[in-house]
Amino acid sequence: MLAAADPLQPDTEADTPGWQYAVAGGILGWVLDAFDFFVVVFLFEELASKLHVPKSAIVLSLTLTLAMRPVGALLFGFLADRYGRRRPLMVCVVYFTTMTILSGFAPTYGLFLLFRALYGIGMGGYWGIGAAYAMESAPRRRRGFLSGMMQGGYPFGYLMASIAIQVLPTHFGWQSLFLVGSLVALLIVLVTLKAPESDGWKPTQTHTIRSMRNTLLQNVRPFLYLLLVMTAMTCLSHGTQDLYPDFLKALPFVAHARVLGMQATYGIPVLYNIGAIAGALVVGHLSERLGRRRGLLLALGLCLLSIPAWAFGGTLFVVVLGSIVMQFGVQGAFGVIPAHLNELAPDAIRGLFIGFVYQLGVLFSSPLPSLQNALERRLGYSWALTSFELCVIVALMLIFAFGPENRGKNLKAPAVL
Repeated sequence: MLAAADPLQPDTEADTPGWQYAVAGGILGWVLDAFDFFVVVFLFEELASKLHVPKSAIVLSLTLTLAMRPVGALLFGFLADRYGRRRPLMVCVVYFTTMTILSGFAPTYGLFLLFRALYGIGMGGYWGIGAAYAMESAPRRRRGFLSGMMQGGYPFGYLMASIAIQVLPTHFGWQSLFLVGSLVALLIVLVTLKAPESDGWKPTQTHTIRSMRNTLLQNVRPFLYLLLVMTAMTCLSHGTQDLYPDFLKALPFVAHARVLGMQATYGIPVLYNIGAIAGALVVGHLSERLGRRRGLLLALGLCLLSIPAWAFGGTLFVVVLGSIVMQFGVQGAFGVIPAHLNELAPDAIRGLFIGFVYQLGVLFSSPLPSLQNALERRLGYSWALTSFELCVIVALMLIFAFGPENRGKNLKAPAVL
């Protein structure tokens, strides 16, 4: 197991001047990325009507977007390791924002699919750059908390999309949802212009594709381990989120209930997304003291404890409580991931390595909704969700219990071999 720096000892590593701008750019971009993805999820019917296709054709665009994410991770990861973090990050944000706008105003279904596929390249490319830039720039003593902020940006973007869909179309039309992110993209560019280049990239910058390939081949074992981690982590996240709103609709005491002044099927996701953000921040911060693996195991333990209320709750209050605790645990575990992956990645290709392994995990877990649907037909919703997530959580506990850790690694200087 890799040695870890002791977080209880004084941190003598000097903070990078302007690191706050670098971290802010990385986090805000992931929020915007999530917002631009979930906009389509909330506009199936409007897009289908405009483009004269069935709703299933719009749903297909989500699969295409996700399938293109590993391509983006390779492309932008190479740029980030070759040219630094700042410029590729700004290019990526402008690129995927442009694709979002074009897809919202596409005149034909074919062009809509094309723009969503091109958006997927930007979505897949951003995480590796943003996470590497934020973690390399962050003070070591705050890395765990800022890791939670980075990953908490995804449920926050989802939350913002769920609020925007109830506000903006009434005043500006539904296509305004594809435009509003451009303001955030401009903010990200301005913030990143004030940020310094990553100290972690400067001494390890890679100049050729061949050298990157050789470094990747020399690190096959950690790559395969982290690919297993990210595939299982994506199953944990999407397995508790994707079909859960549909599960809520099947509960008779939820159908006519209201939460936060909204229909319960909208209000409950708002609450558990708030719980998800809190979990990412809290567990990410705790991982700085407990260690990455112990923080992950703590979060997974909360997931296990929440299952009876989450899947079998007999009242609105119990289901709401179970869903909040579940997402606190799920995103609490994910909140440790940016720091954990950066600390285990090879220095010379960190941007490419963590982005590619993350997005391949997403791709490999993509059959999940179909599998859960098949289980639902055989076992019913409660047992379908429970049986799958129990297997995933136990598997993750074993993976992390016996896996490596390099908490506190100096990301601003190359490793000494």
